[in-house]
This record gives sequence, structure tokens and C-alpha cells, in this order.
Amino acid sequence: MIRVLVADHQPIVNYGIRMLFENSNDIKIVSTVNTAKQLINYLKKGNVDLVLMSMDLPDKNGITILRTIKKNYNNVRVIIFTAQPENIYASSGIRAGASGFLSKTATTSTIKKAILKVYKGGMYVTNAMAQKLTFDKNQNDTDLYHKLSMREIEVLKLICNGKKNNEIADELNINPKTVSTYKSRLMEKLNVTNLISLIDLGRQKT
Repeated sequence: MIRVLVADHQPIVNYGIRMLFENSNDIKIVSTVNTAKQLINYLKKGNVDLVLMSMDLPDKNGITILRTIKKNYNNVRVIIFTAQPENIYASSGIRAGASGFLSKTATTSTIKKAILKVYKGGMYVTNAMAQKLTFDKNQNDTDLYHKLSMREIEVLKLICNGKKNNEIADELNINPKTVSTYKSRLMEKLNVTNLISLIDLGRQKT
């Protein structure tokens, strides 16, 4: 029996996934959580094989959560389950430790297929994304977004969410001056000259 923890801030999503597998013979939803803190606390119990996780939990950004799980609970596999675009979050999420990406528009059969594949050690993304990931490994991608480091992506997402320097520093456990450095770096890499333009461009990409 595959033990799955669902982490999503939307109660209807948690309820729907729980009902979907209520009578399953091979997948059991052991619990649902609404925040990153609840997620990590549950993982400490050690009775989870796989996490079906939103990238939009209210208390911490998804990339940071993935890094924490990868570092401290490496035996737990994670599938990103989100309404956010695959072309952005699949690549950055997998680099941060996820084993799959599912859109919230996925069919019930697709969700089950992804869980089974990832549990067995595979990776689940759409065919289009699989081709893109392979391409990215073998080409110098000219898309500015792919020039960003994982930390820069984290900072950019938090900036676009309206977080101030001190809030970003607290969430990522870095110095506020370092946040300012990342902002300057982001503006240089994304070829913008002010914060408003950075946010506009960032929201298009994240």
C-alpha cells in the first residue's frame, strides 16, 4: 500500500483527493495538511512514502519546501500538484527534488498513474516537458529564465508575491543585504532597470 500525504491550502482539493482513493487497494491517503509546517511535522512521523504537494502553501514557497524534504527526508518522493504552469514549475521543481509534476486539471486516472510511477522510482511529467528537460540538458537555452539559479528563482517568486526584503530574508534564512544583492542580480540577468519591471517580468514567468 502506497502511503500518500496530500499538502494543499485548498480544503476542497484535499477532500477530493482523499475521496478519490477512499476505496483504493494500492494507494492510501494517510492524511492531508494545509501548511508547510504541518507537512514537515507529519513527515517527522516517518509513515509517508509520497507527498502530493501544492507549490502555493501559505507559509513557505514550494522550492524551499522541496529542498527541505530532499535534505531531511530523501526517501520520501514528491509530486508537485498545482495549477501553476508546467513549463515553469516542472523544471525548477524537479531540480529542487520533486519526482513529478501534475496539473490540477489532470484526470483521476492520470493522478493514479503518476503516483504509481513515482513510487516505483520513475519520474512523471508530460511528454512535452520530458522532451524539454532532455533538450535543456543538451542545449544552451537562450530563455532568460533558465539563466537563474534556484535561489534566484525563490527570491523572484517571493518578490512577485509582494514580500519585503526582511520577509524574504526570514523565509529563506539569509541576510537582508543578501536579498538586495539577489535583486540586483535578477535585474541584471533579466535585463530590467527597476523593481516594477522586475515584478512584471517575474509574474509572466512565475
